[in-house]
Amino acid sequence: MPTYEYECTACGHQFEEVQKMTDKPLEICPECKGKVRRRISGGAGVLFKGSGFYITDHRSESYKKRAKEEKDKTQPRLEKEIPKKSPDRKRETKQDKEK
Repeated sequence: MPTYEYECTACGHQFEEVQKMTDKPLEICPECKGKVRRRISGGAGVLFKGSGFYITDHRSESYKKRAKEEKDKTQPRLEKEIPKKSPDRKRETKQDKEK
């Protein structure tokens, strides 16, 4: 629901009210019970949700190709540096050491 800004024509009190777009504008000031008018507001900030809003979401095909080539060059080097653990190897516990 949008937030509307109001200003009292009698006392100058400014306030905001969250209303449905279909609601009628307020007419009475909550401070002095004078007449209010709805002000034109700057609106709220825009929230971008989902994909398609970041520069990385729309890379060119040539960029993607170069990035993949660069990744492929560094991948074998990383695999050599990081030792792989054997999944069938049992982890040694304190009880195993005491035996």
